Amino acid sequence: MSELAYESPLAGFTAPAGLSISLREIADRGMIDLRGLASDPAFMSAAHDALGFALPTAPRTSASWGDVKVLWLSVDQWLILSSRSKAHEILANLRASLKGIHSLAVDVSDMRAVIRLEGEGLREILMKGTSLDLLDAEYKPGLCRRMRFAEIAALLHVVEDNVFDVYVFRSYAHYAWEFLCTTARDASKLKLFGAQGVPA
Repeated sequence: MSELAYESPLAGFTAPAGLSISLREIADRGMIDLRGLASDPAFMSAAHDALGFALPTAPRTSASWGDVKVLWLSVDQWLILSSRSKAHEILANLRASLKGIHSLAVDVSDMRAVIRLEGEGLREILMKGTSLDLLDAEYKPGLCRRMRFAEIAALLHVVEDNVFDVYVFRSYAHYAWEFLCTTARDASKLKLFGAQGVPA
């Protein structure tokens, strides 16, 4: 009897030569969608017990403990990140701890693709696809937010100053990858201020 085998949405895709930044897929990312009321002390306490740390409650923030991260998505929604192998354990702990409490915890590891951008100038490259001003001081490590990117829905997570993760729904993974590979070419590099050079 055949068994289900996971294949990432960007399996076999590699970044082409001639890019001004590094692009790669984070294929081993486990993701759990958690819903609940931040105003409910029982929910917040149970989630803390299951994860070992408190859920972030301020908009566009994140929290982490070891290799587990939690991104704030809305007033009643969080995205829990870990390795794929650990996601099942975290989900079981959440469901046990939240039993009887108004909440929802679902493994959505296969729902999105995660594309990591690394290098100087990645903010300018991303701004070719979004109206967000990523040069603003607000976009510092730890920030996460939903955004419209290249006309599709995406989630942005600032990991470090020059390391960003972009989450897109699986069906848009190829499109987002090709868009980034095109806009990140050395020939497409630009300076935001001053005279622009003419590509060769």
